[in-house]
Amino acid sequence: MPLFKKLLSNTIFNACFFLILIIGIQNSSYKAKVNLLINETVELPISFIIGLSFISGSLFSNLLPKDLNL
Repeated sequence: MPLFKKLLSNTIFNACFFLILIIGIQNSSYKAKVNLLINETVELPISFIIGLSFISGSLFSNLLPKDLNL
């Protein structure tokens, strides 16, 4: 059960960040395209690209185990 609570709290935390990101980029004028391996995206605000990469990194880092014995 602690794993579920951890995932739920992290998801809610990052969803709040995403809502703040959406509200914050309303007046963004700098736009760029993201070059994917297959195709390019539509023009997106740079602040949205940076914010979304931060949020996805935060979500995926939560999936890593605490002690990595490398």
